[in-house]
Amino acid sequence: MAPKKRQAEHKDSEITTCKYFAKQNKEESSSSIEKLFDPCLRLIGTFYQKECVELSRALLGKYIVRAFDDGSQVCGKIVETEAYCGIEDACSHSYNNRRTKRTEAMFMPPGTLYVYTIYGMYSCMNISSSGDGCAVLIRALQPISGLEKMQSLRSKKNPLKPIKEKNLCSGPSKLCQALDVTKETFNKEDLITSNRLWLSSGDTVEDSEIDISKRINITGDEIWVNKPLRFFIKYNPYVSVKNAN
Repeated sequence: MAPKKRQAEHKDSEITTCKYFAKQNKEESSSSIEKLFDPCLRLIGTFYQKECVELSRALLGKYIVRAFDDGSQVCGKIVETEAYCGIEDACSHSYNNRRTKRTEAMFMPPGTLYVYTIYGMYSCMNISSSGDGCAVLIRALQPISGLEKMQSLRSKKNPLKPIKEKNLCSGPSKLCQALDVTKETFNKEDLITSNRLWLSSGDTVEDSEIDISKRINITGDEIWVNKPLRFFIKYNPYVSVKNAN
């Protein structure tokens, strides 16, 4: 097949995929958004009591709900995660049993938020799992509800430049901005009891629908850098990186 034809077919496929997920968003908005905010659908403590890799997979398809003081709420579907396997993982903040003020949340009960700051200004959100110092990084969300609120939070520095929907939460720091989550406000938050941020039952994502790769932008021990510990929903246009060797 000629390169130009192959590129055209790939582009057409990508457009079709984006249209499918956009349609899916509209269907969810019209039929089931309200129930996502139902407290009865909140994920309870037993859900989080999983080994780190298992929780990374189980989180795909679940919904993060963020409630604000003004009564507004936003919601996004988890479409990409990374496992950080605690004290044995040379790329984890808790490696070699590093229990510091920064990593304390990683050693707290499963379902605790571990929020840290990178580059002195951006936040990343993790959820503790079973195992010493283990946590799952939430890498990307598919926006479901409250897109205008997310847009305003993401565009604070440049409100005149709108952000494309697929880029609102397509990265760990982007989604923290869209949900207004920072280390100062949410580190050590208990997702099981919090009235500001919690997880809700969502879609069941089968193994056949999950792609796996090494983690993104990780440096250090070569063995752990290359371990397949990133999980994401296949063909979903809202993931942060589509291909990673």
